[in-house]
Formats: sequence, C-alpha cells, structure tokens
Amino acid sequence: MAIEGKDEQAREPRIRLGMVGGGAGAFIGAVHRMAARLDDQFDLVAGALSSTPEKAIASGRDLGLDPSRTYGSYKEMAIREARLKDGIEAVSIVTPNHVHYEAAKEFLKRGIHVICDKPLTSNLADAKKLKKAADESDALFILTHNYTGYPMVRQAREMIANGDLGKIRVVQVEYPQDWLTEAVEQTGAKQAVWRTDPAQSGAGGSTGDIGTHAYNLAAFVTGLTLESLAADLDSFVEGRRLDDNAHVMLRYEGGAKGMLWCSQVAPGHENGLKIRVYGTKGGIEWVQADPNYLWFTPFGEPKRLITRNGAGSGAAAGRVSRIPSGHPEGYLEAFATIYTEAARAINAVKKGGAIDKAVIYPTVDDGVKGVAFVEACVASSKKNGAWVKL
Repeated sequence: MAIEGKDEQAREPRIRLGMVGGGAGAFIGAVHRMAARLDDQFDLVAGALSSTPEKAIASGRDLGLDPSRTYGSYKEMAIREARLKDGIEAVSIVTPNHVHYEAAKEFLKRGIHVICDKPLTSNLADAKKLKKAADESDALFILTHNYTGYPMVRQAREMIANGDLGKIRVVQVEYPQDWLTEAVEQTGAKQAVWRTDPAQSGAGGSTGDIGTHAYNLAAFVTGLTLESLAADLDSFVEGRRLDDNAHVMLRYEGGAKGMLWCSQVAPGHENGLKIRVYGTKGGIEWVQADPNYLWFTPFGEPKRLITRNGAGSGAAAGRVSRIPSGHPEGYLEAFATIYTEAARAINAVKKGGAIDKAVIYPTVDDGVKGVAFVEACVASSKKNGAWVKL
C-alpha cells in the first residue's frame, strides 16, 4: 500500500535542499540524506558540511556537490543561496545542538524552510528565541523527532484519540542504550565527544540525546500535556560531565501519571525505545525494535496484535505505509516519513494553499517543550528529585 497521495506528490519538482553539518564521520547526516531521498522528494544541491572549511569542501566533493555550492560556513550558504535563482528551498540542520539556533535563524530570516535535528537547541533561552524567529518567518520549521513517523506509532495515536483506551491513566516510556557504558568520549570518538560536552550538547546528556525522544513520543501518542516532573539524574561513568542515566516521574494535566527512563549505560540495550499506555478501557504497547507491530489489550479480553497495513490498522498508519503488510518497514522509512510530510507542507505553501490537516510533523513548539523538559529534569535532580513545573 503506497502513501496516500504519493503518486501525486512525486509529480512535484524535487525540493532543492541544502545541509548544514553532516560531513565526513557524522552518522546523522547520512541518515537525513537517505531519508530525504527515499520518497524522491528532495535534491541535495548545496552544503556547509563542516565547521572546518577544508573538511566541508572534501565532504561536498565526496557527495558530488557542485564546488561552487559547497560552503565554508552556514551564514555564507544562507546569504548566497537566498540570492540564487535556483537556490535552496529548504535546509537540513544536522549539527551538534549548540549550533541549531544561530544556523536556523540565518535561513528562516531569508524565507528558507528549516528541517532541524533534535533537540531544538542546547538551552531554553535559545529555544524560545528560535520559536520567535520561526513564528515571524514565512518559512516552515520541521523538527525531526523521527519516531513519530512510524506507521504503528500513528496507529497508537489514532486509537487513543478515538477513545479506544478510554481515559488515560498511566504512561510508561523508556529509551535505554549501552554505547556510553565506558568513557568512550575519552578515546576521541566523535559522536561521544560532543554529546558529553555541555558546551555543545547543553545541560542534558542522555536526557537531551534520547530522553527528549521518549518524552516527545509519549506526548505525540497520548496527546497529553506534561504538567510537572521529578527527576533523578546520574553520571555513572567517572569524569562524565553530563547525565548518562535518568529516572523521571511525570504528572500530566488531567490526572494521568507516567514514568520515563533513559539510559546510555544499560548493557544489552542497543536502542531500546518502548512505550506502554494504559487507560480505563485498555492498553497498548509498541517497541521500536519490532516496529511493524502494535499490541492492544481491551480490558478483560485477550491481547490483540495489530500489524502495519494488516487487519485492524487504520488510515493514520496506512497513509505513511509504503509496502504491503508482512514486508518490514523500519528506522529509515520512519525518518523518511518526516521528510515526506515536510515536502507535502512545503509544496502546499509554494502553491499558496493550506497544508492538509492529515500532514503531521513535529514543530518548533514541540522543540521548545523538549528543551524545557531537559532543563526541568536537571533542575529537579539538583533539588534531590523535587517536583518541578514545566
């Protein structure tokens, strides 16, 4: 089953895309490029791929970019591309967190749509300023909380919105990894170095890197608004300056309660994102390692397995499914869903029309909430786990 409207979307000219960051050695840059191309909606035509001009030029050459459109800085790229007749229409920002605000601002003020990796910024003050810049711009702002792109995550969201679980009482979400169990940042490993550096990552370590994903997933699926939290953060690895494990209790508006665990020091967990939601009428469970399945248990009845594009799955899952049930879709497809939703929105704006209400992607507002979540966790933990309002 193809994405609804995909054939029509494919007839649109590809959107000219630039990229900030994502050069040699950058994991997430390659992921963004694959996601952008999967549904054939974007052409990467320009880049400022590294903070070092020499590396930026080499990375651009490796990707086959025109040397004249390979830039030494994002500001240079924003200024020149905005003046070109065939300049970029959108930019992907895939740098460490501390660069997001300044880079995004340069493109937003020139009317270039921004697709930005999470978390939104490294601190709440910059997040609020970036929201203001996005609100004042004619350009769209898309935040790549890619787990919201999974069909069965959207199935869960649709079921909860339809009342299949009744009134939500309990939300359990976790995201454990094990790759920082040892002090790999001390070996110079690029991905670990910046993620454990407060100057680049911000106040949160595991909370900012993966805790924001767990928090966003819970909000996306349930539609609940977090009211307050109590957090216990640890840096278990000696010498590490940011948290590598967090236990967070959650209180939602309306009375629902939740628990969030994120860890990067949990041996045996490669990428263990999981969410369970329980209401007065039933519960659901989704695991990212097995993403084509959603378990639904109506109270007092046997568990039911809902499969992607299978019996029982609804329109919300179907419109972002690419292939028939039984053929697995995974991480890259979910990431590509965010890019394709962005393309739909950008093309609607180009034509002067309204964006289809079915189009869903995380926004700058979701990003501000994510950074507020991180800073609230840090503040709570410093107060010995005291409850902190968001």
